[in-house]
Formats: sequence, structure tokens, C-alpha cells
Amino acid sequence: MIFSGILGSFFVFVMVLISISFFTLLERKVLGYIQLRKGPNKVGIIGLLQPFSDALKLFRKELSTPTVSNLICFIMSPVISLVLALLLWFIYPRSSPIFFVSFGILLFFCVSSLRVYCTLGAGWSSNSKYSLLGALRGVAQTISYEVSIALILLRCLVVKGRLRFIFIYFNSYLGCFFLFIPLFFVWFTTTLAETNRTPFDFAEGESELVRGFNTEYRGSTFALIFIAEYLNILVIRLFRALIFMPFFSLGVLKDIVLIMYTLFFSFVFIWVRGRFPRFRYDQLIGLT
Repeated sequence: MIFSGILGSFFVFVMVLISISFFTLLERKVLGYIQLRKGPNKVGIIGLLQPFSDALKLFRKELSTPTVSNLICFIMSPVISLVLALLLWFIYPRSSPIFFVSFGILLFFCVSSLRVYCTLGAGWSSNSKYSLLGALRGVAQTISYEVSIALILLRCLVVKGRLRFIFIYFNSYLGCFFLFIPLFFVWFTTTLAETNRTPFDFAEGESELVRGFNTEYRGSTFALIFIAEYLNILVIRLFRALIFMPFFSLGVLKDIVLIMYTLFFSFVFIWVRGRFPRFRYDQLIGLT
């Protein structure tokens, strides 16, 4: 039983990491169509090998660190960020769950809040003014929008009556979308800011910060930060579909419907990136 649980968790992690590779390919292709330019369609068949070549390039680069950095914190911040992002997938509800988490939504809040320390640690340990400034901006943004996420989610939980994602998964015939339509769009805007997506990508504002909290990262450490960021994006979209959207099917079909909702929200996130300009930072804080 323990072996099957470990094997199932490993399989979920592998599938999630592969999905990130193809999600980056989807994002680049959609942005290419939006901006009327060529996307990554020259490597292999319709660009399917592009994500793997990008990963191979990043992980083969030499791991160099700033000479004045706090080395342990500098290396561990991306690693812990990836571990926290993968931990959220333990509470992903399935038709045949490996194990049950009694208070999955509380675990989601706790793990999501800990990501702030990874951002702060990465910026501070780099011993660079650009990185530190980007980290402070990212921390302020994340903490600000966590409040609105919690308040909106609590309103939905009052209707659902449980703190377990697996219960919500099996009893989601009426989604909160029809009850709280304005809150759904507030949640959508909030998650854009929480996951540092355009038009709220201020933790990595290249135009005014050189790069952001990850200015000094390159190669495999940058890849870990990149993977953790996209893991958080996918899991936020998954939980949005689970909490707000209705499901009218059972068994495996319910899993397929949940995946289709997640893919739709993923496309909308990409469309927003190609459609809207970035805010100013003071407008971002004022909005929350």
C-alpha cells in the first residue's frame, strides 16, 4: 500500500512536470498568433521538441554563483520553492485518491504563504540591490493579494461546507460561479497578481528591475524557479475550476471535465498576457 502510494505520487509529479513543458510551448504558440509572428514551430514536429531542448540547455549550463552571495540560502531558495510547488499537488483531488488530506484547503493556504520566504531568500541572498528590490516588490505583492484570495475562498467554503478538496470534488454539481459571479472575476484578477502574471508581473519587471529577484540566477537554479512558478500557475487554475465551476459527470469523465476547465483557464491567462499592457506598481497596490 505504501509502495503504491509512493509510485502514484511519483507518477503525478512526472506528469505535472511534463505538462509544464508543453504548457510553455502552448504559451509561446498562442502569443505568436496574437502578435502575428512565428512561434516555436521549427524544432521537430510542430515544435514538440522545443521544451525538452530548452530544459537540456538550462540544466547543462555551468552553475555559477555570485562571490559575495549567501551560498546556502542562494542555492536552497529555488529548491525549496520547487518542493513547495510540488507539495500542492499532494492535495489534488482524484477519482481514486492515493491518500486523503482532512484539511486540504488549510494546507493550500499554508504552503502558498510559505512561497513568500523563497522569493525573499532568493533576493536577499544574492547580495544585489536589483535582486533585493525585486524580492521586496514580489513579497509585498504576494502578501497583499493573499488576503483577497483568502476572503473570496472563505465565502465559497461557507457554501461548500467543507475544508476537504476531495469532498468539494465529489459534491460540485452546482459551482460557486453561478452564485458569486462578481467574486469569480475578482478571484481571476487576484490570481493573476498572486502568480506574477501579466499585467501584474512586477516581481520580474525587466524594464525597471533588470530582471527581478532572480537577476543573479542562471542555468539549473533559474530553471527550478521557472518550473516552480509554472507549477503554482497550473495548480491555481486547477483549484479555481474545482471551487467555482460545476461538474455534471461522474468517475473518469469528471476528471476529464476538470482538465478541460483547467486548460480553458490556462488559455485565458495566456490571452490576457498577449492582450493587456502592464500596470504601474502603485496601481497594483492600489487595486488590492
